[in-house]
Amino acid sequence: MLLLSHWISVQAAPAQSLVTQLPGFSSTFPSKHYSGYISIDGNGESGKNLFYYFVSSERSPEKDPVVLWLNGGPGCSSFDGFVYEHGPFNFEAAKSKGNLPTLHINPYSWSKVSNMIYLDSPAGVGLSYSKNTSKYATGDLQTATDTHLFLSKWFEQFPEFLANPFYIAGESYAGVYVPTLALEVVKGIRSGSKPVINFKGYMVGNGVTDEIIDGNALIPFVHGMGLISDSIYEDLQASCKGSYYNAYSMDENDLCFKNMEKVDRAIDGLNVYNILEPCYHFPDAATATVNGSSLPHSFQQLGATERPLPVRTRMFGRAWPFRAPVKAGPVTLWPQLAETRHVACVSDEVASAWLNNVEVRKAIHAESEKVAGPWELCTSRIEYRHNAGSMIPYHKKLTLLGYKALIFSGDHDMCVPFTGSEAWTRSLGYKIVDEWRPWNSDNQVAGYLQAYQNNLTFLTIKGAGHTVPEYKPREALDFYSRWLEGKAI
Repeated sequence: MLLLSHWISVQAAPAQSLVTQLPGFSSTFPSKHYSGYISIDGNGESGKNLFYYFVSSERSPEKDPVVLWLNGGPGCSSFDGFVYEHGPFNFEAAKSKGNLPTLHINPYSWSKVSNMIYLDSPAGVGLSYSKNTSKYATGDLQTATDTHLFLSKWFEQFPEFLANPFYIAGESYAGVYVPTLALEVVKGIRSGSKPVINFKGYMVGNGVTDEIIDGNALIPFVHGMGLISDSIYEDLQASCKGSYYNAYSMDENDLCFKNMEKVDRAIDGLNVYNILEPCYHFPDAATATVNGSSLPHSFQQLGATERPLPVRTRMFGRAWPFRAPVKAGPVTLWPQLAETRHVACVSDEVASAWLNNVEVRKAIHAESEKVAGPWELCTSRIEYRHNAGSMIPYHKKLTLLGYKALIFSGDHDMCVPFTGSEAWTRSLGYKIVDEWRPWNSDNQVAGYLQAYQNNLTFLTIKGAGHTVPEYKPREALDFYSRWLEGKAI
């Protein structure tokens, strides 16, 4: 209770943020929901107004961990996680145009075992906004600073959760968001800033980490999965000498580049976000556009999932290069990629229809389209710079300070392959304390795990793609809850 004493005068869980009903949902909420804006620079609408949706735990909200969830992009809304992955509801598409989706309780929601904050970050993403559009120019370091400030202000409004263990989680480009934010939180704790956040650790799924390791991960993945022949792989090894990453900038007459073109032809047409899942090809992929130009970091499948409802439709173009490794400097956003590359794309009609509905926005205390703009899964209105470098030094610093980390990968994702995550976790040089082995869920092998000293765990999820909780919701809740509770996976 010492953590609470300094903030006891602050109003707990602001009543004006309580969500009392949601269009499309006719039953009783399984726990309390809160949502709204926190202005992080004190300038009202001209400042950065970050939108959050908070789902309290359905088990023991006063004791269960608080987990901040961040989707990637950069530029993609964390409502991706809320609607399509591990939020409290499953969304059933409306049977007729103009009607809202129907919401059902999600049996595999992560709010079964934790308090969840879904944050649209940085400003300009999702429902977060500023009237001063110059504030939409940002990058890794500024986003980490802003999100840390958001957390401080959020805990001031919800001081009853300060004593709860706090974790940061995310996927894809959140492989950058999570460790950079975690280090900012740690700096705040060590400097004695208030409120004191009870930070315990973090988790990253299929996360962008290191320019070179990410860039070299594709070839071992496609060879190991049987997508290219041994002879193509041997030619690549001889001509590229293990540095496949450099092929992105080579002359087209270079032998390594030509061998990489063989890979292009071999994997062209695959669903890059789960190679097991089917693709829809545009009649003319070169000129195709996307409804609302919303292109996400993740494009999940409709079929093999334990969710009983259709989630979203998929449309895919060419497979490679679907996204070159993220280099230092300005980052090309997904809607911008769509204008120049044959990339995978998605129609997120369910989320768009729901979050752009006037009554839904009122219910969740979000500003109207006139103020905050239309909700898009991924936006092109921000300018974003990758300026934090490799995440490996961040992971090393955080784990050596005693914070636990779970690095998990859907093992059939070709966008950020597990081969890269396995390589960089091994590169830290930590002693193996639990050697590569299967882990089980529902008495079946659900993936593989290798644990290292300093509370670092690398884990794969068998058959899952880029967004693990959507492809394998039961298994995801299983490893998530065990890891949070400190139990063996």
